[in-house]
Amino acid sequence: MVVGVCHINLAIPGAHSLKEKRHALKSLTTRVRGSFNASVAEVGDNDVWQSAVIGIAVAGNERGFVNSVLDKIIDFIEGLKSVEIVSHEIEIMNY
Repeated sequence: MVVGVCHINLAIPGAHSLKEKRHALKSLTTRVRGSFNASVAEVGDNDVWQSAVIGIAVAGNERGFVNSVLDKIIDFIEGLKSVEIVSHEIEIMNY
């Protein structure tokens, strides 16, 4: 089994309240879960209006497949207008 984890720092320039931030993140996490069958959660900057940290996990049988899915998720998020990726880090582990 191969597990890939991605840690993404996001900027949310259009958020002027926590309610707007939550709306943007809810939309993002729902779309990533539905499109890529990945686990997604907000893991940092919970009380900061215009930034967020999300964690994404993908499991599979092959390292190449897991890495490909995480790359596609990053490309998908980069295409969204509601958030901007500040930085990201991918770690892939074999079990």
